[in-house]
Amino acid sequence: MAAANPWDSASAPNPAGLLLDRLVASGVVTQETLNISKKSAPCFLNFSRQQQITNIQAEIYKKNLETELLRLEKDTADVVHPLFLAQKCETLQSMNSHLEAVLKEKRSLRQRLLKPLCQENLPIEAVYHRCMVHLLELAVTFIERLENHLEIIRNIPHVEANLKKMSKALAKMDVLVSKTEELAETILKWREQQKEVSSCIPKILAEENYLHKHDGIMPPLLFTSKVHDQTSNSQ
Repeated sequence: MAAANPWDSASAPNPAGLLLDRLVASGVVTQETLNISKKSAPCFLNFSRQQQITNIQAEIYKKNLETELLRLEKDTADVVHPLFLAQKCETLQSMNSHLEAVLKEKRSLRQRLLKPLCQENLPIEAVYHRCMVHLLELAVTFIERLENHLEIIRNIPHVEANLKKMSKALAKMDVLVSKTEELAETILKWREQQKEVSSCIPKILAEENYLHKHDGIMPPLLFTSKVHDQTSNSQ
């Protein structure tokens, strides 16, 4: 907003304007001189702009302060706001009344807790009977498998060590299988050799009997030498 020029006689009926009108009427100052002086009034314009800037800054500061107050009120609303305080007071009062009721019925509640809750009927609406049957089946299944699940959970940290032990046991089993196969092959070979020896014994006995009949006495080492020769040939 531009400030009024005191040198302008037509701007406002102030004392300076009246004086200028008299000077122009008397011829001391011409209207052209007054017009030239009216065009250049930068000091008054700068003062008005500075005043506007100061007013705007003051208004901005005021709005910032109001914003900070609103933010602080929002952050502390659950502590200092009357509405939230009233809700908290109601909650505390309800808790206190509940605790008072518990303290009044302390003896009966203790007796009820000591009494076992077996063979008692719980009132359940008919629409929920099917759900309760299914729930009981799930509970029984869960209880049956609970020990297995707990054992699995306990063994989870030892899974890696158990796998290492299992791999070592499998390696030992492979070695034992290979040794068992070699032993089985050896036994089969031995059985074949025994079959060959047992098949040779009747022939040797027949030869001995034949020699006894024709030659009389046979040297005692003949039988053993023949058996030894047969086994060495079979090997």
